[in-house]
Parts: sequence; structure tokens; C-alpha cells
Amino acid sequence: MKKKGQLIVISGFSGAGKGTVVKSLVEKYGYSLSISATTRAPRPGEVDGKDYYFKTEAEFRNLIDYNGLIEWAQYVDNYYGTPRKFVEDELAAGRDVILEIEVQGATIIKKQYPDADLIFITTKDVETLKERLAGRGSETQEQVEKRIRRAVEEAEMIDKYDYIVINDDLNTCIDTVHSVILGGKCKKERNEDFLKDLQENFSRIREV
Repeated sequence: MKKKGQLIVISGFSGAGKGTVVKSLVEKYGYSLSISATTRAPRPGEVDGKDYYFKTEAEFRNLIDYNGLIEWAQYVDNYYGTPRKFVEDELAAGRDVILEIEVQGATIIKKQYPDADLIFITTKDVETLKERLAGRGSETQEQVEKRIRRAVEEAEMIDKYDYIVINDDLNTCIDTVHSVILGGKCKKERNEDFLKDLQENFSRIREV
């Protein structure tokens, strides 16, 4: 019987580098990445169906109405959500799936998939976060301030996550997150069938 894939939720402050970390995990280690749907406008270079499924608000609400999303949330005036079919098909096929979503959605995912690993990516302090947001150059000062205010709210929910990883050095952060995921796959409760078979196997040796 094929072992079911692991669901990994990665969140983080806007500007903490979670998108870059996720992209690198997919390229370096071969994880499946669930592409989110969103109502926000594409940034330069982003492609529909590759970076996000870009939807109108009406299209997004239609997905909600027909239970086409595992979770959805509103973040800084836009909606984000996780399409259901891709995630469940990948897990059933035994592939590990990463969801890059906001904290609101992460708590919803944890209720539906209790064995999901929740990982939060953060900078070492708020000053570093402000510098990174300002340095992106893709948002107005008002948008940057909105993201900082949102980060203050998100900070109150970090304790809901299973793992916290500081992105001070990108390559170190990527490898640390991968190690965290591998460690999670070795948890006893995720290997109960194997453990039972192993114990029975050794038990037969003792009986000889």
C-alpha cells in the first residue's frame, strides 16, 4: 500500500523570504507545490497558473461556494485560497505537498489535516523585516505600512505553528526547513504500521 504524502504548510511575514524559500525547496528537493488562487494583481514577471491562479473576486467567490478551496483568507485587501483537488490528489499519490499560505489559512488547514506540519519563516527582528519590505521596491509606503501592521497581528499567532525558522541566511534557511520536514516524517505516530511490523519481526526472533 502506497504511503500517503505529507502536507507541509509554510507561512511567514511578508518580506521574510518565504516565497524564495518555498521556490528553492521545490527546485532543490522536489516537493509538490500547491498553487494558490488570489484576487491580487500579478506582479512583474508572475504568470497565471505558475505563480498563482489570478481570479476576479466573482470567480474566487464561486470557488468558495462550490467547496473548491481547502481554505481561504483575506489579506491586505485581497483574497487568497488553496484549491482542493490538486492537494488531495498529490497526497493520495504519496507526494509531499507544500502550501505557502497566510496564518489564517494555516489554522484552518491544521483542523482539517491534524498531522500537517506548520512552519513559520521569520526575520531575526522587526527592523530587518522593515528593511526587506522597503528594499523590494514593489509597493508604496502605504502598502509597506499595511504589511507591517499585519505582521504585528501575525506575530500573535506564531505559537500555533509546529516549527519556527529564522531566515537570516537564505541557503541555511532552505536546508533547515528541509531538515525539519524530514524530521517530522520520522515521528513515531507517522510510522505506526512500520513500528508494529518491526516489533513483531523482532518478537519472532525472541521466540525462536
